[in-house]
Amino acid sequence: MKSSSKLRGAKFWPALGFAALAGSRATSGPAFLSQFLSQQALAPGLASSPLRFLAKPGVSTALKFLIAGEVVGDKLPNTPDRIVPQQLSTRALSGALVGATVYKTKGGSLVSGALVGALGAVAATYLTFYLRKGISEKANISTSLIGAGEDALVLGLGAALAKSQK
Repeated sequence: MKSSSKLRGAKFWPALGFAALAGSRATSGPAFLSQFLSQQALAPGLASSPLRFLAKPGVSTALKFLIAGEVVGDKLPNTPDRIVPQQLSTRALSGALVGATVYKTKGGSLVSGALVGALGAVAATYLTFYLRKGISEKANISTSLIGAGEDALVLGLGAALAKSQK
């Protein structure tokens, strides 16, 4: 029988991972989670939940298009910083969505998952913002170029995280 700490970890770490993706690119956490869920049998905990929409293949496809738009939009000169209230709240909500969904899929509490996801996304938002800015300043490289590297990292980590959930 699994210990309760292992069961908590089975929900916590994936929720935090998808939330961290959302902190970097708001649509990436939901997109990678949706991709994974759309390729699996619907988890019993999710079957009766309003969050089950993330398991629909059409939602997964639409979220992939949103990632592409976000990747392009992130590089535009008049795009606001991710830490301004509107951007931060979007990322927090995205993190809450993936956190709640992961927890519900694994038989946990929606509220606990949403809290883990929102806090994880906010933390990742600040971390990635200041990391990108710091690397850009120290290396004297444009933030857009650093952002392209961040995009590659988010896409690679998102694919790996989704694959590891099987």
